[in-house]
Amino acid sequence: MKYYNGFSLKDEEYLFKEFITDTDYTVCGFSYGAINAFKKVQQELKDGNRVDRLILLSPAFFQTKTKQFKKLQLMGYKRDKDSYLRGFLSSCFLPYSEVSVKTQETTLEQLDELLNYEWVVSELKELEQKGVKIEIYLGGEDKIIDVAGARELFLDVGSVTYIKDGNHFLICK
Repeated sequence: MKYYNGFSLKDEEYLFKEFITDTDYTVCGFSYGAINAFKKVQQELKDGNRVDRLILLSPAFFQTKTKQFKKLQLMGYKRDKDSYLRGFLSSCFLPYSEVSVKTQETTLEQLDELLNYEWVVSELKELEQKGVKIEIYLGGEDKIIDVAGARELFLDVGSVTYIKDGNHFLICK
């Protein structure tokens, strides 16, 4: 299985063990990593490789947010990257207390991609038509992404599991 980390994170995969099917033909990503997982599956199929399952955990979904929202996020990051990332991670755990996670270096370009990425239904359906089972997990208490918008879009292309009390990390308490 290939796993892709969320924005600014590393080694957080253990938080999702109950949602992940670990096989050689599974690609999985959390939040920003969901974008990278999707791109990896597209490339693997283009190269003629087998992929059975794509697992998207709280996929980054900001396509319904305003340009002003995105601009403010980028400005906050540029102004004080460390403060921005602390606030971002804290928001990921709301409404529950934080869990210790490892972080890694990020770039403004990665944040820009995360905020401006557009999920395209026809591209997702193409994977489905090629035999890839798409599983999407969303937390009802997620304070990071537009859960309702994501749920509406992904219902057309895969199996959506809605965890009513789950936050961005799908943690419930």
